[in-house]
Amino acid sequence: MLSPAELRARYEAVRAAVGPSVTVVAATKYVSLAEMALLAEAGVEVVGENRAQDLEAKHAVYGDAFRWHFIGRLQSNKAKVVNRICELVHSLDSDSAAARLEVPALLQVNLAGEGSKGGVQPERIQDFLRYGIRGLSTMPPASSDPEASRPWFRRLRELAAEHGLPELSMGTTQDYRVAAEEGATYVRVGGVLFR
Repeated sequence: MLSPAELRARYEAVRAAVGPSVTVVAATKYVSLAEMALLAEAGVEVVGENRAQDLEAKHAVYGDAFRWHFIGRLQSNKAKVVNRICELVHSLDSDSAAARLEVPALLQVNLAGEGSKGGVQPERIQDFLRYGIRGLSTMPPASSDPEASRPWFRRLRELAAEHGLPELSMGTTQDYRVAAEEGATYVRVGGVLFR
């Protein structure tokens, strides 16, 4: 793991690249409990966790050090944990989880129809508006070329505008700059900070 100063420099570089209107969410799936202290020392403000049990364990130690987001596949039986800890869910994709959530959520849309990824089909967005979702999120097909993500991000932005949804979570380490250019309000980055 990097020193706090190195981590802070990387974090600030990402923030500068995306601009002040985009929230940088540090994806902490592969960050150990002990290493979370470095993120706090480096000034990281928002962390995104993938698993409810890791979320609970890390929050128990670092509670107020961060604002907590949930970015993994949300099972409805884990909604209680997320309700207690998180300010935002980026990955809502089922009615059962939506019915149990008490915190704001973004609906994950599977634009490319990839079977290996979560998310609803675009035509289902309308069905979730009754849950008060704040926006949309997506994970485009993996590519080493950041520009390959642009059409997917643009499409998500168009869908959000059609439904009057102001927030967009899109972009990871390889394509966060493109995501910001296409209107992301959140980017979720891990490798660019930690590797």
